[in-house]
Amino acid sequence: MRYHKHSFRRYTHTFPKPWAGQVFMLLWVSVLVLGPVSGQFAATSKPVISLHPPWTIIFKGEAVTLTCHESHFHAAEDKKWYRWYLGTEILREIPGNTIQVYDSGEYRCQIHNSPLSDGVSLTFSSAKLILQAPRSVFEGDSVTLMCRTKRNVTLTRTLYKNNKALMGLDKNFSFHIKHSSLKDNGEYRCTGFEAPCCSVSSNTIKIQVQELFPRPVLRAHPSPATPGYPVSLTCETQLPPQKSDVQLQFGFFRDGQCLVSGSENLLKISIPSIMGSKDPPYYWCEAWTVTPSVHKESQKLQIPLQIPVSRPVLTVSPPGAHAVEGHMVTLHCQAQRGSPRIVYQFYHGDVPLGRSSAPSEGGASFSLTLTAEHSGTYSCTADNGLGVQRSQPVVLSVTVPVSRPVLTVSPPGARVVEGHMVTLHCQAQRGSPRIVYQFYHGDVPLGRSSAPSEGGASFSLTLTAERSGTYSCTADNGFSPQRSNAKSLSVTVPASRPVLILRTPGTRAVVGDVMELRCEAHRGSPPILYRFYHENVILGSNWAPSGGGVSFSLSLTAEHSGNYACEADNGLGVQRSEAASLSVTVPASHPVLTLKAPRTRAVVGDMMELRCEAQRGSPPILYQFYHEDVILGNTLDPSGGGASFNLSLTAEHSGNYSCEADNGLGPQRSKAVPLSVTVPASRPVLTLRAPGAQVFPGDTVELRCEAQRGSPPILYRFYHEDVTLGSSSAPSGGGASFSLSLTAEHSGNYSCEADNGLGPQRSKAVPLSVSGLTGSRSGLVAGVAGGLLTVMGLVVVALLLYCRLLRRAGGRMTSDPSRSPSDSDPQEPTYYNVPGWVELQPVYSNVNPKGGDVVYSEVRTIQQGNRRAVASNSALRLLRTYLPSRSPAASRQPSRPQSSSVIYSQVKVASLPASVSPRS
Repeated sequence: MRYHKHSFRRYTHTFPKPWAGQVFMLLWVSVLVLGPVSGQFAATSKPVISLHPPWTIIFKGEAVTLTCHESHFHAAEDKKWYRWYLGTEILREIPGNTIQVYDSGEYRCQIHNSPLSDGVSLTFSSAKLILQAPRSVFEGDSVTLMCRTKRNVTLTRTLYKNNKALMGLDKNFSFHIKHSSLKDNGEYRCTGFEAPCCSVSSNTIKIQVQELFPRPVLRAHPSPATPGYPVSLTCETQLPPQKSDVQLQFGFFRDGQCLVSGSENLLKISIPSIMGSKDPPYYWCEAWTVTPSVHKESQKLQIPLQIPVSRPVLTVSPPGAHAVEGHMVTLHCQAQRGSPRIVYQFYHGDVPLGRSSAPSEGGASFSLTLTAEHSGTYSCTADNGLGVQRSQPVVLSVTVPVSRPVLTVSPPGARVVEGHMVTLHCQAQRGSPRIVYQFYHGDVPLGRSSAPSEGGASFSLTLTAERSGTYSCTADNGFSPQRSNAKSLSVTVPASRPVLILRTPGTRAVVGDVMELRCEAHRGSPPILYRFYHENVILGSNWAPSGGGVSFSLSLTAEHSGNYACEADNGLGVQRSEAASLSVTVPASHPVLTLKAPRTRAVVGDMMELRCEAQRGSPPILYQFYHEDVILGNTLDPSGGGASFNLSLTAEHSGNYSCEADNGLGPQRSKAVPLSVTVPASRPVLTLRAPGAQVFPGDTVELRCEAQRGSPPILYRFYHEDVTLGSSSAPSGGGASFSLSLTAEHSGNYSCEADNGLGPQRSKAVPLSVSGLTGSRSGLVAGVAGGLLTVMGLVVVALLLYCRLLRRAGGRMTSDPSRSPSDSDPQEPTYYNVPGWVELQPVYSNVNPKGGDVVYSEVRTIQQGNRRAVASNSALRLLRTYLPSRSPAASRQPSRPQSSSVIYSQVKVASLPASVSPRS
């Protein structure tokens, strides 16, 4: 962006004098409009830029002064700032409203916080010759066009309009239009000749004379009107924003009489209360400017009144029931009474012919040139919105003839150039209209037209080589058509529109194929130059020196999809073929298979999505999904993007998955994707394996836990009454075992759990009862019996002695329930104050301490008090002295209550006979 460092100096360059006095007439550029004020429009608060000089194209090095004008309604302020823009960037902010500029671009200004002005585009040209004109031209404007050269360049200058020389410019090199109108529309340029050799042409300026204001519209309110009440008439039009300062004058008229004129566009009138049978008058208005004069008139308006229409009368002119074919008759329909606007509709039988509206006193007419088909009955209706009234029918009979037509060809001559236009004119010297003219090439119909007999009809056609031959025409007005003499025509000339054919090796164009483009114009004088295009980019060209077509080969890539065309040119005009569309198919690439499961592991019952997508390949693509090499299903992707297949997982779905993509150019297989489907562990079964039918403390029991289903590894946990015993993992399936050495406390319910990470499953509980004694199971009864017989005497003596001591001590039996377990003393009993005892000798008859089993038994005593405990404990100690000590097997006996004391703990039984088995 550049602006001159002296951009605020006054513009002092001297311009040609002819337009110097007109500069300030062209300075103002309009502002936007708000609403109508007295038929005109006021400016908004948007500022306006004017130019000095008033041109938008200027030589480089010159300057243009821009002035920012505030609108009529801009708030007045003591101090203002003006902001200037070039394009969208702020150029300068200054306190004054003028700026000199030297650079091309669009300029806008702003005053304080007003909206931005409309843009003004300036072009600073480096050309030798420029044509200057005002920015906009309206009806009636005085316009000056300036054809200027650079300093020290002398040219003879000529002004052109629409490429036709308009005039040689005078010494001021200007052209003046005093009052512009639509005839001045066009493209203007000027040329010059620089001696000794060269011609120079200026820029082209398009002048479009704009309508100063549209035709006014007269409106009545209220409408329809009520007689005796006032009616307001408004004459509405509007000035463009650029001409908002133009003053309009308005005039109101009734039936040709001027009611009032002046600057007001509003008139109030009163409708007479009694109008009799006379229809309402016509009103219209006019709008005009004072200088220069632009004058426009509204359409005529009848103010409708609330008076129903009477039954109309239909008359035919000329009168009579019979008319000659080709003559014109006028149907006139008139209602003697009714409020305007009255709409008249004409009918031939029940077929509508046309409609028209008219004042009630005048009626309406409809004219037609008769043919034989116009015979029949005619009627009309009148309607002013208060009910339709129909006339009585009128009968009309039409008669006919036609002469042999004459065909002429313009321009005359037997030979014409193809591409030129000729006009065939056919005219019958006699015949009643409507005459239908039909034109023929040989016996092939070309077109038809109808016209009055005196005028004939014409048919124009642009010639091609096929148009050579004979031409004729026929004339027909409903009776026996007449044919003209034949005219011969010989046509020569240019290349026809070529035909482009795309040839590929297969049914589809595939990347890598070599495609042949064949272009041929079936008509045209050789040699013909053919050019080939892809999306308007030229591929190459070839000559056909003796006619026919040419070919062009192209090795296809994906970018070669699109539209192809060719041109044929033999110097008589370039002809372009229709576009041929080509879609180059890209073979599908190896697809990528993605497995999408709802969680990190694929689990039986989950819905897994198999997503297959080829990164390259022309759609449609058929995707096929495989488990191992078994087809799961397929999906067609019509527009690219891949396809999916959903699979509800079972245990059998573990394995390798793959997919194929096929768009008809060979299937492409993805890499295999392995999938392991996790099966949740089923409810396990717990099995207890013991040495025999009964288990005893010291036995070892195997707990076997196994889930029939479930993906490994599976963790098994073993429980005794919900207390964890231990756990074991089965890394490759199957079950797990846990061994347990039994004690009496191991009686109860056993269970196990199986867990492979998808939720533990608990087995049913299995009860286990542990018997209370150990040793020889089969000899238990016999051993006890023998042992009891052997030691019975000793036990009885001990018990008698014990009971006696208790009585002497004043105590109770050890089984007395009144004694509290809390009174027991865990310390060894004392023997103070105990009378001397007679030492008892144990009886060992039938006792085999080496080979026999020991029968375990306990005699317990519950302490009752210190004094009584002395005797009790003395007796117990005496019994212990004479009873054998415990064998090591005693460690496996069930636990005793803490509140009791053991009198003796072992009773040995005699050895069993050799014939008896240790376990039965």
